[in-house]
Amino acid sequence: MKKNARPPRRNAGPRTFSGHSSAESYSPSSAAHSLEEKFIVAALKRCGGEGVPSRSLQRESGIRDKDAFYGALHHLEESGEVLVDKDHWVKLAPPVTEIEATLVSISERFGFARPTKAGEDIFIPGRDLNGAFVGDTVILCGLQKRDRGPSGRVKRIVQRGENKITGTVHVDEHGARVTPDGPIRYDLEVPQSLLGGAKDRDKVLLEPRQDGRGDWRQAAVKMVFGCGDRARVCADAIIERCGIPTQFPPEVLAQAQEISQMTVTEEDLAHRLDLREEPIFTIDSADAKDLDDAVSARKTAEGYTLGVHIADVSHYVKAGTPMDLEAFRRGTSVYFADRVIPMLPEALSNGVCSLNAGTEKLTFSALMDFDQEGNMIDYRFEKTVINSQVRGVYSEVNAILAGTASKELLDKYAPVMESLQTAKELADILAANGKARGQMDLTSDEIKFVLDEDGICVDILPRTQGASEEMIEQLMVAANCAAAKASLKARIPFLYRVHEHPSPDRVLELCDLLERLGVPCKELTRGNPEAKDFAAVLNRVKGTGKESVVNQRILRTMDKARYDHRELGHFGLALAEYSHFTSPIRRYPDTSIHRILSGLVRGADPEDLGKRYRTFAEEAAAESSKTEVRAVTGERDAEDCYTAEYMRQHLGEHHVGVINGVTPKGIFVKLPNNAEGFVSLQDFQDCDFEYDGEIMHRDLRSGRVLMMGQELPIIVAAADVATGRIDFVPSSVTLDPNAREGSGD
Repeated sequence: MKKNARPPRRNAGPRTFSGHSSAESYSPSSAAHSLEEKFIVAALKRCGGEGVPSRSLQRESGIRDKDAFYGALHHLEESGEVLVDKDHWVKLAPPVTEIEATLVSISERFGFARPTKAGEDIFIPGRDLNGAFVGDTVILCGLQKRDRGPSGRVKRIVQRGENKITGTVHVDEHGARVTPDGPIRYDLEVPQSLLGGAKDRDKVLLEPRQDGRGDWRQAAVKMVFGCGDRARVCADAIIERCGIPTQFPPEVLAQAQEISQMTVTEEDLAHRLDLREEPIFTIDSADAKDLDDAVSARKTAEGYTLGVHIADVSHYVKAGTPMDLEAFRRGTSVYFADRVIPMLPEALSNGVCSLNAGTEKLTFSALMDFDQEGNMIDYRFEKTVINSQVRGVYSEVNAILAGTASKELLDKYAPVMESLQTAKELADILAANGKARGQMDLTSDEIKFVLDEDGICVDILPRTQGASEEMIEQLMVAANCAAAKASLKARIPFLYRVHEHPSPDRVLELCDLLERLGVPCKELTRGNPEAKDFAAVLNRVKGTGKESVVNQRILRTMDKARYDHRELGHFGLALAEYSHFTSPIRRYPDTSIHRILSGLVRGADPEDLGKRYRTFAEEAAAESSKTEVRAVTGERDAEDCYTAEYMRQHLGEHHVGVINGVTPKGIFVKLPNNAEGFVSLQDFQDCDFEYDGEIMHRDLRSGRVLMMGQELPIIVAAADVATGRIDFVPSSVTLDPNAREGSGD
């Protein structure tokens, strides 16, 4: 059996998604307002249109924290919502009449464009698209306020998009058409001469073409990936569509080969703290090969000393080299069920940089002291050399911590047993502290895929965390906090992992939904709720049928976690300072942080580091956020295809799931293995449903209710691998055995 090689989601914070909400008035950046920004805008409106000195504006806004005030003001200026002159007088910018945006989705009758700077998506009627297509950068005019959000029209196309578009070919007696993936929501005709050898159900790369009237109605096939009934083929297409780089340039491979021959030299040892005799160990999944973090812990008179030892990637990957430029372009390793697309060549990620047990490795260590209550009382960063004594495996350590380990396992871990037990003791204290400060415990909906020797998905399981996974996560969070603290103390440029406070409008929408679900949420209605208030709601539904629904809706209420050169805090973890330091083999932000901190450790002047890295930190944060979105999009789209491939082998089976979403045309039901399928209202016999607009349908004939969080017995009716769509029907329906192969509708 083959399993996907995705590492556990360490120290990444909660998975969060942006949502859409109706706006009372159009503003290009209103959806991105922090609470401080709202106070500033309100104060400017009270002061009239002539402007006000920034110091007076701070007093008028009621924001006491000077850094918070000027940070919010700077963000408003960047987004074009306020104007600040050379004398620091501030006034509201005049109303927007035109705006640059990117067309992000299109159907036969309308499209949506996303402003370049910030703001919610703008609706564009089909007649006003003026030849624009998905991916195009456009100038919008005629911006209007609508009850359901802003609208506008395309004035001109600034630049044609370079997005790659994939789809599934359908051939019948009427000819050939292709159903595009993603943001193109209608079929395109493919003339026989432009099929490129593609057959019915093939996954293809296509080139959309305009017809004589300028409408995007046709396409030509540029590449054939293979049959879309195989998830592996669909993953190939997804990688191409998302633009995820798969081949390393020759100069990068040559550099990787050269670096792979490097060994630990006497010169290295002369300039590093020698930790080779310390009881250091790694813990990863059994099939992991890129081991980038190791830990050690011991008790002290004051409490605990923790060492988090990270592969010193920045020692090997120098700024501006082909290897560095390629890592910047990739941004992150990408994990699919059947493959890993690494950020660094395997000669580094699985070789010279990987902290394999029994070998001397160069590391960058965060050395932290904690008191007995788990408060970090001191920290420092050192260039080190280690020799990991044990290559730990999560399942093995879980057995040790549960007291069920065999003698063979106990013997294996004997050299680091005291360090391991101390690390667990400290991690438990840190976890309790996180809970006390209000860290949100969002349930993961990740899936673990099991593939056979042919690469076909034969099992899916909810991804779970054991005691050792939770331990490592806590220790990594501590190191990430220490890195952020070090940068702030030294006042040097940095990359932070930020997760901003949710918009008050979205919180109000969430409260309305929770009240309708019967979930008490008074904490969220009091002014400016903190993470602990959301945590209280999550604890309230834990273990109930509403847990998944509430988790999902709270995630949608949150802003998306991202990277920024400014420290804006991490709301989900309830931390004022946070970064990503612990995975430089697979994340470029961590490599960036190592590079900057290395200069600090060498004794470089913080002012000189500021001149050297300020622009780099801004560019790396912005690009890393983009590449992360690209990777997550590709991973999740592929997961849908693998899930459908598995469910296709179980057509006709009866299961009980939980209603996880409600739409005007039906409901989504999630099974215990996290597979989700759609149930059409048309499949409920003799029913006349009325939709409440958000959480439920009520049958006007019988009074039956279909509500989010409610259990529903279903039958697996269809699974289309090419689109990742799964269809269920109510268990009372009799299935036609001839209609169980798939659904492309």
